[in-house]
Amino acid sequence: MSDYTRTFNGEAKAKLTQLFNEGTQVLHEIETLSEGLNDTIRAIAEELEIKPAVLKKAIRVAHKAEFGKTKQDQELLETILETVGKTL
Repeated sequence: MSDYTRTFNGEAKAKLTQLFNEGTQVLHEIETLSEGLNDTIRAIAEELEIKPAVLKKAIRVAHKAEFGKTKQDQELLETILETVGKTL
């Protein structure tokens, strides 16, 4: 039997229904929280005269605890740009 013609019994249907209900609720909550965070980032960025994208990136780096990796990547980027003569 192909996966495309599969049927689900009552228990499986109930599990899938619950999963979809919970999943859509979680995604809605994430969307709402993300919008609120973006609004806060924009407001603080404007107040501090910082680009919102920079603040957002800093938050992501801090959240993932990747400062060391980000710093290494930045240093490599600088080296590459210096090598090809594309620095200001």
